[in-house]
Amino acid sequence: MLPNEAVNERGWVVTLRFETSTDVVIDLETGLTWCRDAGVSEFPLTWKEAFAFVETLNGERYGGYSDWRLPNRRELFSLVSHARINPSLPPDHPFLNVFHGYYWSAGTCVRLPAQAWYVHFGGAKVYRGMKQASNMVWPVRGAVAEKAAVYFPGQRRCYDAVGRTLPCKDHMIQKIALESGTGWPDPRFEVLVDVVLDRLTGLFWTRNACHGNRFHTWPDARSKVTRMNRENAHGFNNWRIPEIREIESLADLGNHSPALPGGHPFLDVSDFYWSNTTSMYETRYAWAFYMKDGVVGVGFKENAEFSLWPVRGD
Repeated sequence: MLPNEAVNERGWVVTLRFETSTDVVIDLETGLTWCRDAGVSEFPLTWKEAFAFVETLNGERYGGYSDWRLPNRRELFSLVSHARINPSLPPDHPFLNVFHGYYWSAGTCVRLPAQAWYVHFGGAKVYRGMKQASNMVWPVRGAVAEKAAVYFPGQRRCYDAVGRTLPCKDHMIQKIALESGTGWPDPRFEVLVDVVLDRLTGLFWTRNACHGNRFHTWPDARSKVTRMNRENAHGFNNWRIPEIREIESLADLGNHSPALPGGHPFLDVSDFYWSNTTSMYETRYAWAFYMKDGVVGVGFKENAEFSLWPVRGD
């Protein structure tokens, strides 16, 4: 047994974050239960085939359970570590046969509904692709009533494999996935003059979503935040560039152009934003958020192609 491992009363191995049995892993950080074998499908499947595969697992009671499903995008993203590559998973993860490529989510890109969201576990990119393409499947389970500690992703409509809307009652595995997660407060945002509190995350954002010039290099964005703090901008001196998970948390994946909650109070929203998170694949790049759809990608730090949206708070 490794130094960070112990055995609990059920005989499962527990690491700092994960509780593991033969076929199943519980993520203690989110409350979600995952197949331990990240290659349980053995080979890539289309999006439609991925749903059918999960139904087969349920019929077989894989791992002793019959409520497996595809994860929604935020659930799949919750496994990602931006500090590691190949795979982009926490260092104490117990998973087997992790493919260093794309895994399907249950979520559709609402601007381009013939495409679905997937997450790359080689480098942590979150992107969208045609549903007839083939990607890996990593089933999850977690009752809706328990509300795993992952934010609701925002998508409210169900779609078929060619992008047509369909009644969610006719596609329960997709419906359960899309409804899973911590619900948003109502109202979600509170305007405090030039600052907006996100009551879901406790983070404070500048109401103007483009600080200074519209586009900055990454070093310039860092310098501008330093200047904001020196000048006590909006009455505070603890502004910073958001980490990639923080700016992604603003996204409503049921909307696009921008992918923000309807009725949001922000002004001058850009299509592209820097994060403060450096890419471990290539440290000359930083993670960036593409606000039109909600893509999590990267940008070359020396190119003035992304905007700055300052944040403060834990």
